[in-house]
Amino acid sequence: MAQVSEIDNLDRRILSMLMLDATRAYTDIAKELQVSGGTVHVRMKKLEDLGVIKGSHLFINPNAVGYDICAFIGIYLEKGSAYQTAVTAMRQVPEIVEMHYTTGQWSMFAKIICRDTLHLREVLNEKIQAIEGVERTETFISLEESITRQVDIL
Repeated sequence: MAQVSEIDNLDRRILSMLMLDATRAYTDIAKELQVSGGTVHVRMKKLEDLGVIKGSHLFINPNAVGYDICAFIGIYLEKGSAYQTAVTAMRQVPEIVEMHYTTGQWSMFAKIICRDTLHLREVLNEKIQAIEGVERTETFISLEESITRQVDIL
């Protein structure tokens, strides 16, 4: 994993610009930062090699493709040792878009995207709660996503 000292201000500025618009051409970024296109390319390769960049992704609007429910699931495990088995099984549930191993009330916390409440119920009952080691769940339906962003690195 990269050390903070391996990332300089130019790296941070390049990343910040691409976080706002990942389709932006390296030549446009280079022009704005007054460096060569090759410099931007080399810096991006370095950041990938350091593990700073985890890939690039195309994000879709779930509502636009018929997925109207976003929910958060607090998952209680029967015991902590069930975690690895549960995670392996949950990787097979395509509706789970994020999963976190947590401290506090729940063992795990998941974000899921479903078509509707019937689909949500099916995912909960037939997929998540059927996983060995899952004791019970608590579900919170999101009414609106108010903020979504990455960490400000500048």
